[in-house]
Amino acid sequence: MNREHFLSSLQNWFDQGELQKVLATRIAYKTEGDLSVAPQALWAYLQDEIAPYLGRMGFTSEIFDNPISGAAPILVSRLIEDANLPTLLIYAHGDVVNGQDSRWQEGLNPWVLSVDGGRWYGRGSADNKGQHTVTLFGLEKVLEARDGKLGYNVTVLMEMGEEAGSPGLAEFCEGHKELLKADLMIASDGPRVHAETPTIFLGSRGLVNFSLLVKSRDKAYHSGNWGGVLVNPATRLVHALSSMVDARGRILLDSLKAPALEPHIKEALQSVLIGKGQDDPEIDLGWGQAELTPAERLIASNTLEILAIGAGQSERPINAIPSQAIAHCQLRFVVGTDWKNLLEHVREHLRAVGFDDVVLEIKAYTPATRLDLKNPWVSWVKSSIEKTTDKQVTVLPNLAGSLPNDVFADILGLPTIWVPHSYPACNQHAPNEHMLKSTAAEGLQMMGGIFWDLSEKSSTENYSWN
Repeated sequence: MNREHFLSSLQNWFDQGELQKVLATRIAYKTEGDLSVAPQALWAYLQDEIAPYLGRMGFTSEIFDNPISGAAPILVSRLIEDANLPTLLIYAHGDVVNGQDSRWQEGLNPWVLSVDGGRWYGRGSADNKGQHTVTLFGLEKVLEARDGKLGYNVTVLMEMGEEAGSPGLAEFCEGHKELLKADLMIASDGPRVHAETPTIFLGSRGLVNFSLLVKSRDKAYHSGNWGGVLVNPATRLVHALSSMVDARGRILLDSLKAPALEPHIKEALQSVLIGKGQDDPEIDLGWGQAELTPAERLIASNTLEILAIGAGQSERPINAIPSQAIAHCQLRFVVGTDWKNLLEHVREHLRAVGFDDVVLEIKAYTPATRLDLKNPWVSWVKSSIEKTTDKQVTVLPNLAGSLPNDVFADILGLPTIWVPHSYPACNQHAPNEHMLKSTAAEGLQMMGGIFWDLSEKSSTENYSWN
């Protein structure tokens, strides 16, 4: 069977509905990874669904306890043809965000895959069960078409805590470097730039979630009896925030700004359009750095977001000066940002402008990563997808969101290529999450083509990927 015949058979198989059927089974597992206590479904998904599925493909699986007590399990599954062959690492996560069951539109249940026209609704359909189902089925069909011989080894690493910030993943990979040794990492997560546009990205922006707290006293006091003589912590807080980010969303602290845009990054983003896809919101052209294009602001720059503010009783205000006020903030940042010293930079700034009563605390963080655009794997994967789809592929230097890509790039030292099968308006993390059938079908073709071409690459280069 040649490549063309294989891809044709792949489309015929997709049209028979088997992938949809399997995805429905996987959606039914309530693998909510962002709960305070890890549910048993996180273990069941690996033990009862993924490990048996991979076992039928010839993989040997082991489910590991998380290095962090109480955190979700991690599966490593390996298909070793020959220890001397190159190895592909595939990463995925089987956990999802909480279902938000009551907020889905009438007739939809987050734990039941529902079909409405060209949309497959269900929690995890886009993030990440639908995506890893597409990817792994692409691999399975290549194995079948090539009589079980790929010409390379495959390791599947699936975690069940990504939606909780991947606790223990870095420690696990640090302690299992030999087990996870590979030559290339390919994963599917995040959205394409548009539903119709095949996309790859090479890393992700990082994030630091941090809080600002102003506590003036232990209890609230009547605003009529004490207004004008007691400090209002909410007033202090909003002015502290306005000294950090202006009314147009521009960061005011030089230490938190992105490094200057490099010419090759600018070139890579010059044709990328943001906010023009199906169901995308209308972007605010006056928001952020006016000298940058929307794509440059989203992909190659930093943003400081105020995620939530609390003071008093916002749902039912009373005539009282609140005792304290808190703001939960987030810095999204690109490679080259001095994010590790964020607290020091912000504290120094606030002291300098008279807000030494603001207490800061970091809540979570993820480093930024970006594979070199000139890495040979970038053009290789791009060419494979373009050969399959007959479409031009958009290459993003990094995802605007955040993923644990630093684990693979920095700890395992791998070139990292992400091939997403979702789109920006998929309602990821929200009610009515869905995957487009058209994107799933094209994604299956793309992944089948990549895995097929890796076999051809191995055979033509004497089983070497150098």
